[in-house]
Amino acid sequence: MDRESIATLYLDLLAKVLTATLYEDEPDRDEGDGASFVTAFTLHYLRGNAVSMQPKVRLENIRDCVRRVLADAVPGDCIETGVWRGGGCIYMRAALNIYGGAERTVWVADSFEGMPKPDSERHPEEAAFFESPMMQQMYRRFEASLEEVKENFAAHGMLSDKVRFLKGWFKDILPSAPIDRLAVLRLDGDYYDSTMDVLTALYDKLSPGGFVIVDDYGEEGWANCRGATDDFRRTKGIASPLQRVDSKCVFWRK
Repeated sequence: MDRESIATLYLDLLAKVLTATLYEDEPDRDEGDGASFVTAFTLHYLRGNAVSMQPKVRLENIRDCVRRVLADAVPGDCIETGVWRGGGCIYMRAALNIYGGAERTVWVADSFEGMPKPDSERHPEEAAFFESPMMQQMYRRFEASLEEVKENFAAHGMLSDKVRFLKGWFKDILPSAPIDRLAVLRLDGDYYDSTMDVLTALYDKLSPGGFVIVDDYGEEGWANCRGATDDFRRTKGIASPLQRVDSKCVFWRK
């Protein structure tokens, strides 16, 4: 078996481990009614052992973006903003290691206290859903502690000095974060303000040829990530086309 086949086999296996899909299928966001998906999602991810709630296709997108920036010698580190239990960043670290980017840092940015409360006047739909029993009781505000995330990195053999943790709200930690350049910028903050805070603080640090991945662009009603992304791209005059990963996640190349 050649090196490329071994790398693919390893990363495919890791994706199944992180998403807890070695022995069962992942919940399908685009099949069935909303209530049945919410139940399946909650049981599989939030009450189960998954370290990432990203569908495997989104982890494959991380892999492909990492491979392309390494192949094209695009300078910079990788970051995910909004990490839950850390699975996406663990996968990012593994992809860098196996494809020759071990010297690059993975930045892990999160409050590690769950999602922030949106401004009810500016974003009433987001605020209403934040206060709902679904977010507070079923989803538990997607909270995972810094200690839990570090333990997950260690359990998968990915905790090292090339993994840096940034704890706090994006508006507070990212403008002053000691990041020089980025090659992959992955956003998973859901809300308008969270998305805008990340793009405002970090987009100018993204190298030409680097990738922006927006996890929640296709979500509707409860999160306005799309609005922030579109507003930022319009303000910055970004013409790079949005490419779909799946029905909710998009990316573009700078």
